[in-house]
Amino acid sequence: MSEAEVVERATGLLGRTFVGHGVTVRITEVEAYGGIEDPASHAYTRTQRSEIMFGPPWHLYVYRSYGIHHCANVVTGPTEKAAAVLLRAGEVVDGLELARERRPGVADAVLGRGPGNLALVLGLTLDDLGTPLLTGDGVHLGPEVPRPEQVRSGPRVGVSRAADVPWRLWLPDEPSVSAYRRSPRAPR
Repeated sequence: MSEAEVVERATGLLGRTFVGHGVTVRITEVEAYGGIEDPASHAYTRTQRSEIMFGPPWHLYVYRSYGIHHCANVVTGPTEKAAAVLLRAGEVVDGLELARERRPGVADAVLGRGPGNLALVLGLTLDDLGTPLLTGDGVHLGPEVPRPEQVRSGPRVGVSRAADVPWRLWLPDEPSVSAYRRSPRAPR
């Protein structure tokens, strides 16, 4: 898979809605992972946890991060490459009261800032692993939208390998977009 394909699939998710358990967000930030060709990807070394990434595209890959948060990825394929896109942030566009209950005391604009917080707001857990996302019911992606005219890119957050690859993509001027934090394990 080419670098352009990885970035194109990730960019195609920006601005699209994602429906969780009673909450809908508009995706404002993503991070692309090139599967078996990307040392920062969970699929770089095939394990039981990453097996879902080798399945058909447009399914949900959910994993636990740091033992407490869940993170959600859209498997984008192709199957033999196991590429996926981490959902990093989103603006809550429906289900605001439920989102507030899931993250009490947090300003509305930042309810879905950061991948762990986004999964929490959407109510995503390991029970959602493997969910087909193009069905139009339950947990799913909303319809495709025109490509955003402006997209910013920069290095991925928190990865120690391939840390400078500019596959973190976001919509400019969105308060839900998270801050960049380089992994302390990443070489300078």
